Amino acid sequence: MAIIKAGAVAPDVTLEDNQGGTFSLKELRGKKVLLSWHPLAWTSVCTDQMRALDANWERFSKLNTVPVGLSADPVPSKTAWAAVLSIHKVKLLSDFWPHGKAASAYGLFNQELGVSERANILLDEEGTVIWAKQYPMGELPDIEEVFDAIQATR
Repeated sequence: MAIIKAGAVAPDVTLEDNQGGTFSLKELRGKKVLLSWHPLAWTSVCTDQMRALDANWERFSKLNTVPVGLSADPVPSKTAWAAVLSIHKVKLLSDFWPHGKAASAYGLFNQELGVSERANILLDEEGTVIWAKQYPMGELPDIEEVFDAIQATR
């Protein structure tokens, strides 16, 4: 399975988040959305990836972009992890059940490991993929590369 390509309409997924609510892409029309996929909560690279999103919340906001973190971890795990990491702005979404359904829709579910691949997918204001990059599982995505991709689409 290959990662979704630029130009594709992003599958609209509705997922539970770590803040006790639900998240739906269609509710964010008019804003860019960064879907930042990570394999597993509670691991070092995933921790750094999500902290980078939260630390740069204001930069994303100034660029009319909403970043979210996604993995196949269950909601209670995502909620506890966000609290431990002091992540308060970025929503961490659970693709736990049906297990990996959203990751599969984006071409990112690793069936063998039961987790998503690590990737960043940027959507435009209408929900179309405008940039997508998959990373090796052990590699931290460069946050500046993400901002370069956002700036390139302005």
